[in-house]
This record gives sequence, structure tokens and C-alpha cells, in this order.
Amino acid sequence: MAILRYNPFAEIATVQSQIDKIFEDLQAQTFKTPAAELTETDDALYLRLELPGVAAKDVDIEVTENAVKVVAERKLENQERTRSEFYYGKFQRVIPLKARIQNTNVTADYQDGILTLTLPKSEQEKNKVVKVNLEQPTA
Repeated sequence: MAILRYNPFAEIATVQSQIDKIFEDLQAQTFKTPAAELTETDDALYLRLELPGVAAKDVDIEVTENAVKVVAERKLENQERTRSEFYYGKFQRVIPLKARIQNTNVTADYQDGILTLTLPKSEQEKNKVVKVNLEQPTA
């Protein structure tokens, strides 16, 4: 019977490799769903999405009265890469909106990897007033 020497550092290296793989997967998934910021005023909703490294021509935006769908693709420019932590490929995100909007009057701006959509509220939403009744406690 051969005697094998136990090396705990080999097991630690294996665990470290598995943890690195988990973090790499998390980084890739983070870009697959870009970060979003939704701001609301009396007249409009403002939606900002982070799309770093995506060309404007590779972004497709669909807007309905109550949701925004963004489909984009980050393309690999240099085929001679050896190691990359960037995510390349297609992704999409559908963002439900808090209020109904005029989807025919949406404007878009794309600068420095940030997509900004101005989504004007529909007239029904602008004029929406909710009356709240306070009930008086009976003594």
C-alpha cells in the first residue's frame, strides 16, 4: 500500500478556483440585465439604463403604454483576446411602468453608455386625482 501525503493547500486551491468561477458567472449575469433607474415627475417618467460598450445601432427599444423593452447586443471587436471578463452577446430587459404613458411621444438619448428615455405620461394619468375620505371615529 502506497502512502499518500495529504496536502490541504491543494484542496484550498480547488475551492478558490470554484469561488472565482462563481464570481465570474455573477459578473456576466450582472451585464445581462443592465442596471436601471426610473424617476417619476408629474408629467413624465424618466428611465435610464446602463449599456456600457454597446453601440447605439445595436440597441432596440420597444415601448407600450405600460412597459419598456430594451434588447441590445455587445459585440466582440477583437477576435485575438486571450482572457476577458466582459460579457458579449445579446440580452434584454422588460421594465413595467408605474403609470400609463404616451408611447408615441417617447424620446431617447444615448451618451457614454447611458440610455435615457423620456416617457411622457398620458393625459389620463396627468389629470388623475384620487379623493381620500377620512372617517371620523365615533365616540
